[in-house]
Amino acid sequence: MQIGDIVVRRSYGKDITFKIIDIKNSDYGVLYVLKGINLRIIADSPEDDLELAAQEGMTKKEATFNKKVNGCIKKILLDRSVEKKYRGEIDSSRGKAKNEKKPKESAPSMLFGRPGRVLHVDGDAEYLDVCLKTYKQLAVEAIGHVIAEEEQPKRVLELVKRLKPDIVVLTGHDAIVKGTEDYMNLNNYKNSRHFVDTVTELRNYEPNYDDLVIFAGACQSCYEAILDAGANFASSPNRVLIHCLDPVFISEKVAYTNVEKIVSIHEVIQNTITGVDGIGGLQTRGKYREGFPKSKYS
Repeated sequence: MQIGDIVVRRSYGKDITFKIIDIKNSDYGVLYVLKGINLRIIADSPEDDLELAAQEGMTKKEATFNKKVNGCIKKILLDRSVEKKYRGEIDSSRGKAKNEKKPKESAPSMLFGRPGRVLHVDGDAEYLDVCLKTYKQLAVEAIGHVIAEEEQPKRVLELVKRLKPDIVVLTGHDAIVKGTEDYMNLNNYKNSRHFVDTVTELRNYEPNYDDLVIFAGACQSCYEAILDAGANFASSPNRVLIHCLDPVFISEKVAYTNVEKIVSIHEVIQNTITGVDGIGGLQTRGKYREGFPKSKYS
């Protein structure tokens, strides 16, 4: 097998589709370093446990993931369209209480909006690229930076000061040390401490949860510690693997929820791929601001 091959692991029931990203020698022989196609997981495996994935390049689980992703995107765009129409109808009806004629300047076409801006910091360049493409598909303005998890506490604050985003995503890879029984000890996680330290730095800079919205964490991250550090949303309540696009769907919901409203925590989690096992958080005010009138030059 070669770097770039798409494989599954027999010992795990072929549940996750991986790409081989490296081949290394160990005391136990040759090991293949694997990265999840959809789930944020890095693993290694001997060759005799690997099998080339089905011809279409995905397991049934991966096909389900892709179907759910496409469904989430369609639902987001449909809901946004309905909300825009509703807001336009509300605006058009103003002034009618006393049988007044609808003012021309109140037409829905005169409204415009500005969703929140996202800074997405990821320890994995390939996952970041997938996320940035999805942000673009969802019309969310997002800037991406690849920064290794251990470097994030030293570098992210300066980016936030310079770029002034409304929403910050801190993610990459994480994992629980094998055999761990103490799930609240940060020493038992690969990168949770780095996420906690970065969130702490950002909260010391901007303590208001609504002025700077923070998502932090990756697969199996220490959810409670990340929230306690000051994140609005975090992974992973049940220490499960999270989907690559979960942070994107969280950010989109906050970015496009009107600033007058509190984002429904239940609704935002339901719109993720992993759901309540992988993502949780706190009530947060939306970042979408309506404007009026829309310039004829825009």
